[in-house]
Amino acid sequence: MAVRLRLTRVGSKKNPIWRVVVADQRSPRDGRVIETVGRYNAQTEPSEIELDEDRIRHWIDRGAQPSDTVRRLMRIKGIAAPSR
Repeated sequence: MAVRLRLTRVGSKKNPIWRVVVADQRSPRDGRVIETVGRYNAQTEPSEIELDEDRIRHWIDRGAQPSDTVRRLMRIKGIAAPSR
């Protein structure tokens, strides 16, 4: 099973808020998730990024791969992402 750290969209129409989740890469974007590890709101100034660093490290240690966007958010928050 390939596990990814990625974004899933929540919020209303034209008001996206994103959750950072751990999910099987085969599941749809807004489908079943294993765990929610943060959230991201790009509509505020500055953007609101909230990540649970301990849980992210837990999943990365077990082989989860962050998507490019999640990798960028982790870099902004100062969490070291694994190299590809």
